Amino acid sequence: MNPTNIIKDGQKLTQFVARQPIFDVEQNVFAYELLYRDSAHNAFPVGTSDEQATSRLFFNSLMLLGLDKLTAHQLAFINLSSSTILENFPKLLVPQNSVIEIVERTNKIAEVANRVQELKQEGYIFALDDYDGDDKWEPLLVHVDYIKIEMDDVAIKTNMRIKKIKRANPHAKIIVERIETHEQFHSLKQAGCDLFQGYFFARPEMITYNGVEPSKLIVFDLLRFTAKASLCFEEIHQRVARDVAITARVLKLANARSGNTNLTITSISQAVVYLGEDSIRQFVRVLALSELGVEKPTELTKLALTRAQFIFLMLRQNDSKLSEQGYLVGLFSVLDAILDTDLKTIVKEFSLDAVISEALLNNEGILGESLLLIKAFELDDMDQIASLMPKINSDLRIGHIFNFVLDAVLYSDEIIEAISD
Repeated sequence: MNPTNIIKDGQKLTQFVARQPIFDVEQNVFAYELLYRDSAHNAFPVGTSDEQATSRLFFNSLMLLGLDKLTAHQLAFINLSSSTILENFPKLLVPQNSVIEIVERTNKIAEVANRVQELKQEGYIFALDDYDGDDKWEPLLVHVDYIKIEMDDVAIKTNMRIKKIKRANPHAKIIVERIETHEQFHSLKQAGCDLFQGYFFARPEMITYNGVEPSKLIVFDLLRFTAKASLCFEEIHQRVARDVAITARVLKLANARSGNTNLTITSISQAVVYLGEDSIRQFVRVLALSELGVEKPTELTKLALTRAQFIFLMLRQNDSKLSEQGYLVGLFSVLDAILDTDLKTIVKEFSLDAVISEALLNNEGILGESLLLIKAFELDDMDQIASLMPKINSDLRIGHIFNFVLDAVLYSDEIIEAISD
């Protein structure tokens, strides 16, 4: 297969913005950090100053899309350079929904500290990013509400740093970045860490799978049934009808996604007429997944939806069947974390199509490469993305990837908001 019909969106303004969740001790999303990305390296590109990066982030994204939309109405952590803090950039933000991060490359610390003190009197909140313990930060530490540090290779070293920082700065909350495992999360939690950043939540906490709880058997069976390569929609209808709660949530989602404020969809049959069988089938899958993950962080379901929609968008111009399978691959890619088991067990339970199974287990084929690509984006691995893009589609460009990710993120936010009680 050599796809060539990718969307020609050269006139669409690419938003080079990524976001990462910041969790509280209960693994609820406390905030999102917004990250400016540009070029093929998904990092501040060589030759791009903090001032340039900040201005592009503001004017390309915050002003055009809106901060609330980018963060699903959560608190936003936004990096600002020395110059932008000293100028009037903070005034573009509403103090109540944003935290200004002072980056590790900050100079003119005394001047910045004075400006931060002035802005705090107007209600602005600050965080010090990548704090390394250097004495030069002392003028700023008294003014910041959050101190961010990176996870060390040896957990006990990070734990000791947390305790030392909290003793010296009892007014500030500690955020640890780059947490990769649940073991690290629990260790940091015991050490007194306040907030947590990293993709630890997307991993199985412990392999304890002994089958699905009886209370979740209906939704598990429903998800397994909708994963079949060929199925009769009437059977889906009948299975959904057995569960009043799922029926109500399908209708709620259908009404939210119909785009018609003058129409109220009151039955599955009516939803099919207005939205089509494929959309309803997709809704049922999403709702079943969210029900299975009800005791897990909501962000995990968002991650599944983002992956699913990203792969769907990336592949849909070339092969509609493949894009539908890609949606399922993205959705199922987090089931190991939701069910605390390994993917091999899940593939066996669901009797998945061979193409989907190989993509999930071995990253085989275009579906597997597509899943690898979105995972690489999550981890800021742009070298891997650059190597995967031509394998998936020779016309893919980094701008397409960012646009697909942003569209997928906004889609996941909308779905979660629509199905939330």
